Order: sequence, then structure tokens, then C-alpha cells
Amino acid sequence: MSKLVPPHGGGALKPLLLEGEELKSELARAADLPKLKLSSREMGDLIMLGIGGFTPLDGFMNKADWQGVCDNYTMADGTFFPIPITLSTDQATADGLSEGQDVALISSEDDEIMGVLTISEKYSIDKAHECQQVFKTTDDAHPGVKMVMEQGDVNLAGSVKVFSQGDFPTKYEGLFLTPAETRAIFEENGWSTVAAFQTRNPMHRSHEYLVKVAIEVCDGVLIHSLLGKLKPGDIPADVRTKAIAGLIDNHFVKDTVFQAGYPLDMRYAGPREALLHALFRQNYGCSHLIVGRDHAGVGKYYGPFDAHNIFDEIADNALVIKPLKLDWTFWCYKCGGMSSMKTCPHTPEDRLMLSGTRLRELLSNDEEVPPEFSRPEVLSVLKEYYASIK
Repeated sequence: MSKLVPPHGGGALKPLLLEGEELKSELARAADLPKLKLSSREMGDLIMLGIGGFTPLDGFMNKADWQGVCDNYTMADGTFFPIPITLSTDQATADGLSEGQDVALISSEDDEIMGVLTISEKYSIDKAHECQQVFKTTDDAHPGVKMVMEQGDVNLAGSVKVFSQGDFPTKYEGLFLTPAETRAIFEENGWSTVAAFQTRNPMHRSHEYLVKVAIEVCDGVLIHSLLGKLKPGDIPADVRTKAIAGLIDNHFVKDTVFQAGYPLDMRYAGPREALLHALFRQNYGCSHLIVGRDHAGVGKYYGPFDAHNIFDEIADNALVIKPLKLDWTFWCYKCGGMSSMKTCPHTPEDRLMLSGTRLRELLSNDEEVPPEFSRPEVLSVLKEYYASIK
């Protein structure tokens, strides 16, 4: 009997990825179906449906689900879900499709057939309403808002059969792991409480501190790197994960932490995305999610601890996984080490405030990075990367 938290929804993992003869048969059939090209975000969502990361979903949401998720965090059947998982197309393409019809879902990168959607509903949405509810803004300078406003005018709902995980298993061999695989690793390690650390950045000293706090209260930590697309200026996944590996190898006790990756694009939805991160980390087997300052934020759209507060606004039984709400952390010269607002009695003048944004600024401008900011193993990887793009 597993001691890990159950998948979201209380049942078993629900991977929709086909294998063996069934996959071969469905691929052959899909070759003659109408084709629909996926956006990068939709590809990531489809892969997550395939590997069970979005358990208990069986496909893309219908209008009732979309409305309920936007307004109340719940699908039509009452299942908690914080962000709509939808598929869109243009009006002309939608007009040529009918409910009950199967359509092949095609990669936007290489035209690979990635799955089949059985259309249950065609519907339009108020995109501005989704943006206001999910992102708390309709400003098209927000990368998530821009993504939604540029999507097709018609959403297609329905169940999916998934054929492919894209190039993630080969490009990130040993790093890209499914929920079933991480759960197996946790159980092999004898872990029952596991904290997830979400990152789209290389880990500076503040991140290291947060993870070490979590190790004190959990059996282990999953450093879970986003492998999908980011906004311009963010550091690519292969560079980031290499830097994190150097940090793990040199500054953590063996077998207390391991790194894996997942296939989504960032939505930059701040508090709502923190809830989504918690939900799918529960599917990966994690009992806790580390939630620090401005989790999944961008610009000045969210308060520094909005992602803490949103966990107090949802129903007590919405998720089994719990947040580890950790305060603003920094290097304090008077304390002589890493501290937080809750532990450091000194003044702002004594503190070096750490952030991924500031680290990127220093590196891109060839400025000296203080040793209190980032470990040398991390900096060597990042400096090599920035030198290569000049």
C-alpha cells in the first residue's frame, strides 16, 4: 500500500498515452483524419494529459468546465481545477468540423501526429473574462494574456487519445519523468512526504535555502524544472538544469533531493498557476509544494505573497497536497548567512536581496555576481551560457 498522497480526484493516475498495438492501430487510423495544428502551450497540455499529469482529466474542457474553472475553480462535475485546459482553432476550421468527429492533433514543430481528439462540443469564450479571472489583468503586455488573446476564436472540447511525448524523452533523457516514474522513485527511496520545488530559473542561494528548509520537514525534495517554452530573456531549460545539477552534486546531502522536468509552457498566472503547480505535483506524488515569493509571477502583476494567500481561498478538500509557505529570503551580512523576514532582526541595509531577475541582469551586463548570491558551480554554467549568446 503506497504511503504517498493519492492522485488528484482520489483515484488512480489517469494517463491517456497509448502504447503497443493500440498505438499502432490508432496512428494508422489518424493518418486519414482531418488535421488540427497545436500551439506550443496546447502541445504541453496534451503531453501532460498523456502522462497522467492532469489526472483526472480525460481531455480538453467544455464550456461548462471552462466557465466553472474561471469563476469558481471547479469543473461542472465539482472537480477542483484552477486554470482552464482548452484547445482552440479559428472559425473557418471549426466550421468544417462537427461534434462527434475525430480530428488528428498535429505538432506545430514537425507535423507529428500527437493524438486524436473526439469533439464533444464547439464553443466560443470571452477571452478577456478568462484573462481577468486567471491572470487578474487584461493587459496584453502580460505574456499569459497575450497567449490567450491570440488563440483561436473557437474552443474544441472532448476526450483525447495521446500518441506522443514529443521530443522531451530524448532531449531530456533521464530528466523528463512521468508521474508514475517519480512515484516509483519516491517509494524506492522510502519517502512518504515529498516537497516539490517549482523552478523556471537556475537556483541561486535563496532557492537553495528554501529547498533545504523543506528537507528538514519532509523526507525529500523534487526539484521540478519546467522544460517547455518561456518568455524571451529567460534561461533555456538545458542550461538551467545543468546548473541545478551542479548545485545538487556539491551542496546537498546525497539522496535527499533529485531533479526532474515536466513538459508545460509557463503561463505566468501567478497565484492561479501556483494552484496548478500544486495539483499536478500531487499527481507526481508530492505531499507539499514550496511556495516562495511571487510564485509563477511576472512583472508587477501580483503581490509578493498572493500565491500564499490563494491557498487559503480554496476549499479545504480541494487538494491533498499542502503549501509550504516560505517568506522572503536573503543573505544577511550581520547574520552571516541566509535568513528570512521571520528570522532576521537586522535592517534592509544589512541584506543582499536575491532574485532570478537580478541575477540575469548582472550576468547579461558582465557585472560581478557576489558569492553570497549564487554558488560557483551555478555561476560557471551561467557565465558560459551568457558568453555564448553575446
